[in-house]
Amino acid sequence: MTDILRGSCLCDRVQYQLTMRPKALSHCHCTQCRKGHGSAFASYGSVPRSHLSVRGAEHLASFRSSATVARQFCSHCGSSLFWSNSAGEYADWVSIALGTLDSDFPASKQKHLHVASKAAWYEIHDAWPQRP
Repeated sequence: MTDILRGSCLCDRVQYQLTMRPKALSHCHCTQCRKGHGSAFASYGSVPRSHLSVRGAEHLASFRSSATVARQFCSHCGSSLFWSNSAGEYADWVSIALGTLDSDFPASKQKHLHVASKAAWYEIHDAWPQRP
C-alpha cells in the first residue's frame, strides 16, 4: 500500500501530497537554509518529482539561490516549501521542507549537513551523522 502524506503552507493556499515517504532526511546547516528558514537549520526529505502533486501552485514563488538550485515558497505567507537542483544525479527529485508536512511518518536514517557553517549559538546533541 502506498503512503499518502499531505502538507501545506502556513496560510493553506498551497497544499501538496506525496505518494511516498520522503527519503534522505537531512537537517541542513548551510547559510542559505538557515536564512531561508530563519532558524538554526532546515529539515528536508526528498522524493522523485513524480511523487509530488501540488494544489495552489499558482501561489508558489521561486528564488534561484544558485545557478542550479531553485527554492519555492508561498507568495502569500512566505512558508518555505520545496527546493530542487536542476543538475546532477537527482535533478528529477524535489526536497520537501519537513516542517510543512501535516501527516506524520516514521523517520529513520537522518543526518546533519554542512555543519561547518552551522550557527555558532546552536549545538548538535543527537547521534545522527554529521557532514562538514
